[in-house]
Amino acid sequence: MKLNREILRLAVPSILANITVPLVGMVDIAVVGHLGAGGGISGAAFIGGISVGTMLFDLLYWNFGFLRTGTGGLTAQAYGRLKAGLPVRSLSVASPRTLPSSGTPNALGEAFSGAPGANSASNAPGEAFSGAPGANSALNAPGEAFPGAPGANSALNAPGEAFPGAPGAKSTRFAPEIASILGRAMRIAMLSGLALIVLQWVVVQLAFLVVQCSPEVRTLATRYFYIRIWAAPATLSLFALKGWFIGLQDSLRPMLIDLWVNGVNMLLSVLLSFGLVLPAGGLLPTLGPGLVAAAGGILPTLGPSPVAAAGVAGGGHTLIPALGFAGVAWGTVIAQWTGLLLALLVARKYLSLNHLLRILCSFCAEDCTEYTDNQKVTSHPSAGVSAKDSATAGHRPSFFTLNRDLFLRSVGMIAVYIGFTVLSARLGDLMLAVSTILMKLLMIFSYFTDGFAYAGEALTGRFLGERSPDGVRSTVRGTFCWGFGLAAVFMLLYGLGSTPLFRLMTSDLAVVQAGRQFIPWLLLMPLIGCPAFTWDGVFIGATASKDLRNSTLLCAVGFFAVWLGGQWWASGSLGIGSMQPETGLHILMAAYFMHLAIRAVYLTLRYKPAVLRPLI
Repeated sequence: MKLNREILRLAVPSILANITVPLVGMVDIAVVGHLGAGGGISGAAFIGGISVGTMLFDLLYWNFGFLRTGTGGLTAQAYGRLKAGLPVRSLSVASPRTLPSSGTPNALGEAFSGAPGANSASNAPGEAFSGAPGANSALNAPGEAFPGAPGANSALNAPGEAFPGAPGAKSTRFAPEIASILGRAMRIAMLSGLALIVLQWVVVQLAFLVVQCSPEVRTLATRYFYIRIWAAPATLSLFALKGWFIGLQDSLRPMLIDLWVNGVNMLLSVLLSFGLVLPAGGLLPTLGPGLVAAAGGILPTLGPSPVAAAGVAGGGHTLIPALGFAGVAWGTVIAQWTGLLLALLVARKYLSLNHLLRILCSFCAEDCTEYTDNQKVTSHPSAGVSAKDSATAGHRPSFFTLNRDLFLRSVGMIAVYIGFTVLSARLGDLMLAVSTILMKLLMIFSYFTDGFAYAGEALTGRFLGERSPDGVRSTVRGTFCWGFGLAAVFMLLYGLGSTPLFRLMTSDLAVVQAGRQFIPWLLLMPLIGCPAFTWDGVFIGATASKDLRNSTLLCAVGFFAVWLGGQWWASGSLGIGSMQPETGLHILMAAYFMHLAIRAVYLTLRYKPAVLRPLI
């Protein structure tokens, strides 16, 4: 029950954040869809431009997913080692504060959560429980002074050290391994983002060698890309910070950051695209061309804007100029940079501002040093570690090996998803529409199950750091139970509501009718997708990057093998030829099903040797 609460505590905020992601795209399309034709550019071209531009960034940023996954797995393991009490040398020592406990004792004599004021079930053996008077975190190391005491502001103090802000304390102290993981990831993110800005013209030219579209759509998509690319360092840094927070068993703060970024993005997309005007003599501003304020100026409604036009003509003031199509891109740029600022402010719960600046300015990737005002101390995280712990550490890949493997994993996944889109487009507009809706419905399931994958990632890494095989097994059982329960719910939803869902996505009766024969594939996907997605989280937490890489490359081979074999069976050649479009989409869905099945089966077989065996 305790572990189930931890799984839900980590999963639910991630799910809530995930389901806001498609809302941003919907708002962007709605905004450009109401800009109206102008300058010889149709409304359809505006929508095409935003769609293609967004797709370019999706493909680009997917290659940098390792910044989140790699950082999350490494941080979770480092956090587990900290919780297990592996020594980290420290300058100043304060008397640990422990409070009497009551109720059911936790394992190994620790102060259990549930005592007066306790709010966490994550205390390490013998540590002061969080939730005691003034405490606000469950991230204390064994025996350390708990945060929330007078002057305390950090939850990552090394065991037994003086908490920051206490009388006489001159610097914030923390676990150097955890800080160095974030530092390396942030440096890679910033440098990669700057490299993308420098190479933006090359990226666009290469992208349009693959993406085919009309000249108008290409012009708009290019314009969108050249603006939004300035958010690349912030976007990639947010990847790293999100992984770091999840590794620290904290999914609430990433949720709040995602909600902020997505909310600001949607708001600014509207304001910057349509502008904001204060009419002469008016008390309330009105949205500019394209929108008009409703009665009382409370709810905006879509349509022409005579109010705003009259306001400007009559001497009104333009508060925010209307940027048109470019406003959507600038809204994203501002949202990403403000989101990064918020994330850094939130990170001060764990790290001091001075150390955050050192992380961003340092160029030594393996730096594990800390400074006070007058002296330097070098921490040795491996000090006092048993031979068995050292052997286990030897199974962990290096930071760059891990990220290399995860990058190749991303390439394999991109190959599958691009292949699915390109091949479905060859089957005609009707089958392309059906396959797009099927994939969107499957993505809804993935938004939910990814929350439990994140929980599995955080807890698996933590228990590996603590060297607890039982904890890893319990995490796998728990996340799979929740995942399969969720899969059953979605199978029921797809079975009973597939036609209404199709009608919600399109008013074209031909698409709805054509989609009915593919409902059985929709029912099967959660069943096979659940283990594939859940194992991803477990293996990421275990930093078993080699197996993640191999499983994804194998599933990409399986996807294209099934497609080519199906084509040969249906038409007698490796071209679509005389194959019926409906048959082609059935083969394509079978190929996608095979790619999920290969991931699930391969990672199931590799679970014991890659994840459990190093602990036993």
